[in-house]
Amino acid sequence: MAQVLAISEAITTFRQVEEKLGLSLSDDPNFFQEWGDGLPELTRESKSRLDAVRKNYLYQISDGALLEETIKLVILSPLLKLAGFYSNPYKFRAEVSVEIEALGEHDEILHGRIDGLVLLEQLWVVVIESKQTTFDLEMALPQTLAYMAAAPKSGLSLYGMVANGSSYLFVKKLGDRYGVSDLFGMRSPSQNNLYEVLRILKHLGNLVANH
Repeated sequence: MAQVLAISEAITTFRQVEEKLGLSLSDDPNFFQEWGDGLPELTRESKSRLDAVRKNYLYQISDGALLEETIKLVILSPLLKLAGFYSNPYKFRAEVSVEIEALGEHDEILHGRIDGLVLLEQLWVVVIESKQTTFDLEMALPQTLAYMAAAPKSGLSLYGMVANGSSYLFVKKLGDRYGVSDLFGMRSPSQNNLYEVLRILKHLGNLVANH
């Protein structure tokens, strides 16, 4: 754990990801196909539950940015349960919490934190929390890649989901390359993007469980 903490604290930008970790963003459109291909269909019951999760989120967020524990209770825990990640063969371990900060409006420093869960040493679920604002997911990607670079199974395809409650992004690392998915937001007026988030989670979970 100490090794992961040291790496993640030292990696805060994409330039550092490239210079210190030796990772580069893949320009191959086929590099990270897993987030869009071979996704399972959802049952009507799962969709109904996700509709309720989205409704609860929109209600909770009406008074301002959500703290990490609220995000976990209202959104993340139902997602992980629907993905089947609380039962055999999946096992989680907690990742080190890392403090982050950003320059916001009026030159104030905005503090936040990212927490991670690791599924079977190959799938990271990273949550961003901030008391002052909703951090852009781009801020957590270098930290997530630092976690993944320190993984003991570095020769395998490693996956991550970065979430801040309102948006979701997936990332893949293989060797010295990484790729990212499209961004899935909760505010889409035409569809519940949690459907796609759950489909991707289930697919990635199946990949790492059957490796």
